[in-house]
Amino acid sequence: MSDSLFTQLLDLACGAFLLAAVVVLWRRELAAIVRLFALQGLALAAIALLLGLHEDRWDLIVVAAGIGALRAGLLPYLIRRALDALVADRAGDQDGARAYAHSEEVRETEPLVNVAASLLTAAALTLLAYAVARPLVELHPTPATRALPVGLAVVLIGFFVLVTRRRALAQVVGFLLLDNGITATAFLAASGVPLIVELGVSFDVLLAVLVLQLLTVRVREAFGTTDIDDLRELHD
Repeated sequence: MSDSLFTQLLDLACGAFLLAAVVVLWRRELAAIVRLFALQGLALAAIALLLGLHEDRWDLIVVAAGIGALRAGLLPYLIRRALDALVADRAGDQDGARAYAHSEEVRETEPLVNVAASLLTAAALTLLAYAVARPLVELHPTPATRALPVGLAVVLIGFFVLVTRRRALAQVVGFLLLDNGITATAFLAASGVPLIVELGVSFDVLLAVLVLQLLTVRVREAFGTTDIDDLRELHD
């Protein structure tokens, strides 16, 4: 793979990776947010694959395949299954399709920050990421390190989603966006991570999602909602 083609494809993958995180702030339907997370997982896998092909590293290619299977396949499936379980519990004996369309559990109806302010915040966080990463890029300017601010921007956006969304599943996606950003930063800054490290991290993330999925369903069964503000009022 030529250097120019590698640079173009890497920029395209990083652009899709960042765009998916930004669009998550725009969409309120949880099903759409899960699909965007899956697309971001594909973009992250593409970043790892391009680095592996460019550097002739089979371990990165294997990691890319694992990332694609986990973050674009298994994790979105688990979150969507939890969402379906919440909606099915809400629907009861009603018509499933109609209940799914109108249930409050499938939309982030009232995020703590509205869509316009969220998008402006995402732009500010992206600029902050580029400013913070500039000294690092100047140390060793390569196509990968020049894309390093993208990973940092997704870390910040993921944290922003985590603290501003009220639905438990939306916060789970925010946590996973944060993890995707950390993974992308590691790939771009150090040309990938060892296979055993990525396997360990992926196992931890999978375990965390399984636990959060179970807790979300149990909270919904016990309190009738997954809105964090409503649960805080119950505590008060």
